[in-house]
Amino acid sequence: MDKFGKSQPVKRVEDVRFLTGHGRYVDDITPDGALRAFYFRSPVAHATITGLDVSGARAAQGVHLVLTAQDLEDAGMTIDMHSVTVKKLDGSDAAKPFRPMLAKDKLRYVGEAVALVVAETLDQARDAAELIELDYDDLPAKMDIAPGGAPVHDDVPDNCAFDWGMGDREATEAAFRSAARTVSLDVGDNRVIVNSMEPRGCFAEWDGTRLHVSLGGQGVWAHKDQLSAALHLERDKVRVTNPDVGGGFGMKGFAYPEYFSVAQAARALGRPVRWMSERGEAMLTDNGGRDLTSLAELAFDENNKITAYRVNTKCNLGAYNGTFGQMIQTQLFSRVLTGVYDIQTTWLQVEGYYTNTVQVDAYRGAGRPEAIYVLERVMDRAARELGVDPLELRRINFIAPDQFPYKAATGETYDVGEFARVLDRAAAEADIAGFDARRAADAKRGLLRGRGLCYYIESILGDPSEGAKVTFNEDGSVAIYVGTQSNGQGHETVYAQFLSDQTGIPADMIHVIQGDSDLIAKGGGTGGSRSVTTQSTATLATVAAMTQAFTDFLSDEMGVPASEITFDDERFRADGSNMTPTMLEVAELAREKGRDDLLVHEERATLPGRSFPNGCHVSEVVIDPETGVVTVDRYVVVDDFGNLINPMLAEGQVHGGVVQGIGQAITEHVVYDEDGQLLTASFMDYALPRAEDVPYIGFTSEPVPSTANLMGMKGCGEAGTVGALAAVANAVQDAVWDRGVRQADMPFTPHKVWELLKDDAIAAE
Repeated sequence: MDKFGKSQPVKRVEDVRFLTGHGRYVDDITPDGALRAFYFRSPVAHATITGLDVSGARAAQGVHLVLTAQDLEDAGMTIDMHSVTVKKLDGSDAAKPFRPMLAKDKLRYVGEAVALVVAETLDQARDAAELIELDYDDLPAKMDIAPGGAPVHDDVPDNCAFDWGMGDREATEAAFRSAARTVSLDVGDNRVIVNSMEPRGCFAEWDGTRLHVSLGGQGVWAHKDQLSAALHLERDKVRVTNPDVGGGFGMKGFAYPEYFSVAQAARALGRPVRWMSERGEAMLTDNGGRDLTSLAELAFDENNKITAYRVNTKCNLGAYNGTFGQMIQTQLFSRVLTGVYDIQTTWLQVEGYYTNTVQVDAYRGAGRPEAIYVLERVMDRAARELGVDPLELRRINFIAPDQFPYKAATGETYDVGEFARVLDRAAAEADIAGFDARRAADAKRGLLRGRGLCYYIESILGDPSEGAKVTFNEDGSVAIYVGTQSNGQGHETVYAQFLSDQTGIPADMIHVIQGDSDLIAKGGGTGGSRSVTTQSTATLATVAAMTQAFTDFLSDEMGVPASEITFDDERFRADGSNMTPTMLEVAELAREKGRDDLLVHEERATLPGRSFPNGCHVSEVVIDPETGVVTVDRYVVVDDFGNLINPMLAEGQVHGGVVQGIGQAITEHVVYDEDGQLLTASFMDYALPRAEDVPYIGFTSEPVPSTANLMGMKGCGEAGTVGALAAVANAVQDAVWDRGVRQADMPFTPHKVWELLKDDAIAAE
């Protein structure tokens, strides 16, 4: 097998077990004899609880335990869920209302957990939950993203959690007053349900001394901290594990109420307790994504250079703060606010509102897709109103290569970039020159064809530090312990192959160990496109320390000074010695000599800066005006991910991200009624993209190596989604523009597009 670090498209080794049904997910590894948990949930979106009688459920056949919020508090638990808040414009803290692990006093969204029933079987738990008597007084549901309405929390006036700002408001307003031209656009970003292939689930077991919680997540360490704090257990008394995980996309990066009550149930009963979400339950209770509206405004000089950019956003937080919900449309949105354009005068203002819906938090891209969507939609509108080709308007405003490192108005420092080169490659790959002919051919068939462009940039997020430990086992194999967590990205392949390339150890002899807080003391988990960049940096540090330790050891064995020994990623060598041992051979020699200290090597490393993946997406859609059906007909991506560690994995990540973006743009949409009931709570009503909804996605790499890490790479996990939303939306807007449609917002479902064309045709008459 070729060396991984030479950018070889190595096939994923974990896929063999996944595709043959040998994956080991939470529901596959539950301890024998585990009791089953079922949640009684709120049937209404907003109400005051006047009575909760669980006595019938407790007396039901097979039931071992029923827990309410009061029971958790009586057990000494801290039941307020953890969340991170931002600062308001006046410098005060944003709202942080009490969020109980089980509903207490009020019900605030349909599906909110009210009581936990634990029984011998799931059917018994479900039947017992039917015996719970919940009395409540209905309250009006707050559903709009605006001030006012029935208070979701009595201590939050107007339901506004915060008003937050970033930039120079006065300078921005002055720039708009003196601008040669200004362009504005209202941009809606619809709510989506994550719908990971594997729903959320967990089991907990208590041996009388220690708690073990296994869950499908994106890392174990935050859960360990929060479980120990909530249950008032010493940290070393809590073990958290992540087995195989069937998709996370940000949604599984947080602690949910269920994990705490299941843990308490196991501790109270002294028996394992398991819970697995059903699909409808997941749709009701998993953190949602997006759900915001923005007014975007650009100011231009007489040469079509942007002089200022202003955005006012209103975002939906849901009924409570998610773990990072307040950060998503504020701090994370702002990271790439000005995109790839040389804009030094900007102002972003965000208002966050509580509604009687499930929490909104990170979803693939976490703030960066939202920010780029707004910017690239208004850039396309500006091109139309200024009478400039959309590609040329972007070229005029790109940050030039000689401006790097570039300090953006957001405070971020972009290390490198050659955006015009990437754009030109995308124009060629997408055959933009042939678009007019394709449009004319479709027009003859009564169809509308549109082309959309998005040039995105994103920043990797999360902890810049990570650790790696390498151990040499007695059977000759090697283990690498990592602080990230695969959710299906191919980490077992990428980490083993990277270590193999650096050491010469055969990849099939390397085992990747992850997701166990007992085995790995600290880690940053997966999220923010950080995993391979941070983990590979830590691996390099560990390999360097290991190589030096082996070199010092070999000095005596080879009879030469350590300074004369070299390692060429395969063997140690020195002039004057016939010994040319591999890493594995040195480890075996160390074992024979009783040098067990040389069999374990561990280092931590910190990235000197963030990398900034960027690229250009070009989409073409075809619309049948008779039915409103939108077909994404052509799709091309040219990305700058720096040096690609494994092109195949990178391309797979892009494909997956683009499909999620197409899904949000074309088919996916969360709908609540005026009473807060979720109307899209099954796959009969919520349309995930199917294979027929997605064209062949062309992927090309146009790398500019990053200076922010030793590999010169840039994270790729979220890039596809960041670019896809605006590319598809701009294509739809382009297709319907000549029909008089001036406001086209996602999702572009057949009925919605048909109505747009009908209404604007009537208006034009």
